[in-house]
Amino acid sequence: MEEKKRTVRGCSSSNSNKHVLMIPYPSQGHLNPMLQFSKRLSTKGVKVTMVTTIFISKTMHLKSSSLPSTLQFDFISDGYDQGGFAQANNISTYLSHMETIGSNNLKELIKKYNFSNDPIDCVIYDPLIYWVLDVAKEFGLLGAAFFTQMSGVNYIYYYVHHGLLKLPISSMTISIQGLPLLDIKDTPSFVNDPGFYPAYYELVMNQFSNIHKADVILVNSFYKLEDKVVDSMSKLCPILTIGPTVPSFYLDKEIPNDKDNDLNLFQLDSSAINWLNTKPEGSVIYVSFGSMVCFSIEQMKEIALGLIGSGLNFLWVVPNMEGKNISKELVEEISLSGKGLVVNWIPQLEVLSNKAIGCFVTHCGWNSTLEALCLGVPMVAIPQWTDQPMNAKFVEDVWKVGIRVLVYENGIVTREEIESCIREVMESEHGREMRINAKKWRELAIEAVSLGGSSDNNINEFVNSLNRS
Repeated sequence: MEEKKRTVRGCSSSNSNKHVLMIPYPSQGHLNPMLQFSKRLSTKGVKVTMVTTIFISKTMHLKSSSLPSTLQFDFISDGYDQGGFAQANNISTYLSHMETIGSNNLKELIKKYNFSNDPIDCVIYDPLIYWVLDVAKEFGLLGAAFFTQMSGVNYIYYYVHHGLLKLPISSMTISIQGLPLLDIKDTPSFVNDPGFYPAYYELVMNQFSNIHKADVILVNSFYKLEDKVVDSMSKLCPILTIGPTVPSFYLDKEIPNDKDNDLNLFQLDSSAINWLNTKPEGSVIYVSFGSMVCFSIEQMKEIALGLIGSGLNFLWVVPNMEGKNISKELVEEISLSGKGLVVNWIPQLEVLSNKAIGCFVTHCGWNSTLEALCLGVPMVAIPQWTDQPMNAKFVEDVWKVGIRVLVYENGIVTREEIESCIREVMESEHGREMRINAKKWRELAIEAVSLGGSSDNNINEFVNSLNRS
């Protein structure tokens, strides 16, 4: 019986011999978007080798059984094979060693494939490791930048890097074509306070140091989500929106077995799902601030008491509890309330898609924000740094799917404010409008990645460009 050939959506069958290297910045929030994009490319017949560091290879919990056969992993050294970033003294030292050692390792990796029967056609890289593009160009390869943050954030960084927005900002508001009117508090932390973590400021600005050499610029967003930004930015720096990079199961269901973000740097605790399944529809507050945010002891207590004070069920994810300023006494108080459950790490998409979830209290990291939009869940935004304030601005004022907390002069969000915001989302007419809007954005996200959608067409355009290499 003749084997049926799988139809490749929207692309020539000649893509089957195309091979790209996918090189993410080595952290949880950057790995999964590029892994998900790799799966999308596999549906177009492209082979992808995802390259991570040797240290990441030792710590990642990878569900390899759900990955397509055209996706494989390879590894290079960043100079810190035993401890990764934590092994370095500081971010500047880490980035310097990573560039020196990583670039040499990457050259050897490209040579290995090019001397085989499986040569590289294109390198897709995270602009945080901008030097990857220079390596690709040494070999005459196509270079594609892949921004894992929203277009609006990339756009304002572009403005700063090219001197179109001078720092420090002297006015109280910022007006840039394509963006909403921004208060200082709405801008990325490295813009409103460039002295805040200067090494990270340099990191995000360097993304644009050689971007003019890139053949393609890809963004993890979708057109209708940021149409005004994309239209304006494309006049300066042409981009293709190819997101959202959320597993296909939750969107168009076109990629087999694609139900999870397969790569996790923490052990998952799935007991929370059983707990959620016992709760009424729309009754649970889901609380998570990602893997990096670390609040003060005082702020953790205010969050806990605000959640308890709401009188609603809540599920709170606190990875590495010992290092996140949450005391055993506080966890016990939550347990005694009979309403809350605190866990270490969970499959977030499975939680957000659970019918029991009514609201997401989040730091507004871009991955979490996109996942909430794709699952139609309204948000309470408690942004902390980097891109999060701007994501929160769009959540509240542009997409109208959430509310941002007020922060007092001492930098603390009080229990009363947290409780009030939760109640507004869960119980008010305004909250009902947020849920309607959230459902609309979910439908538009599905439309974007489905056959003939804006992101699907952009991915086809990118893949077809490989045939000209």
